[in-house]
Amino acid sequence: MILRCRGRVLDLSTRTRVMGIVNVTPDSFSDGGRYLEPGAAIARCRELAAQGADLLDLGAESTRPGSQPVPAAEQIRRLEPVLRALAERPDEAGTGRPDGAGMGRPDGAGTGRPEAALISVDTRSAEVAARALELGAHMINDVSALSDPEMAPVVGASGAALVLMHMRGTPATMQDDPRYDDVAREAAAWLRERLAVARAAGVAEECLAVDPGIGFGKKVAHSLELLARLDELARLGRPVLVGASRKRFLGALLGEEPVERRLEASLAAAVIAAWSGAAIVRVHDVVETVRVLRVTDAVRAARRA
Repeated sequence: MILRCRGRVLDLSTRTRVMGIVNVTPDSFSDGGRYLEPGAAIARCRELAAQGADLLDLGAESTRPGSQPVPAAEQIRRLEPVLRALAERPDEAGTGRPDGAGMGRPDGAGTGRPEAALISVDTRSAEVAARALELGAHMINDVSALSDPEMAPVVGASGAALVLMHMRGTPATMQDDPRYDDVAREAAAWLRERLAVARAAGVAEECLAVDPGIGFGKKVAHSLELLARLDELARLGRPVLVGASRKRFLGALLGEEPVERRLEASLAAAVIAAWSGAAIVRVHDVVETVRVLRVTDAVRAARRA
């Protein structure tokens, strides 16, 4: 399994990949405001890349439960200085040229150092995606799975990767008593339809990935069931990305532990996701996740052997 991200190819057969989260927002649930200032966001991106992040996911609009949309112009204002700075120093964490020229072989083979981290932008707006791609982003992470009808054509024309996430409702309404007869089956069916829409709009098969949307329009039991049945989403034939890090359902399981005390639960969720078929895990705590997944992937490889 590979994921094509413009001129870069992410080989997902060797190990579980780690996506580090950098929220360029004042109100995200875990680190809102911490990286709103461009210098802080740039430094955080470079820190996570040095810790082993394969991808960096930059978001300029909080999608926590109850959040309201952020205008495209404001998202671009928040993102642009960060994307520009990363593009100027590709060896540390940036994108370099969008086609990957001069970046070495995938995974840094033969270079003596890891390949620079791929840059993802978390947005529901095709306008924001278009500007991010102009500035060198390799991936668009769309939690609404093409609610903007221009998103798929924009991403498809660039050759960037596109992540489609399952969400019932919008961030403002998604936790208003979500109900399912069979959450895994329904999420898989919905994502299958969204994949078809993306393909029809010109997104290449090798550029597509899916996300079950842990915590997005899901009760605690729904999120747990999705983690337990990730193999059903893997049958869609595209890489599965899982973002469970520090989320509310983990706090509920721990007795309403606050966000800053959910590390162990987040690591457990990452290990379970990787074991169950996730190709990429989206996390706040990169160095710890890289270490636990090194063991997880080694055991999985031994089991296959």
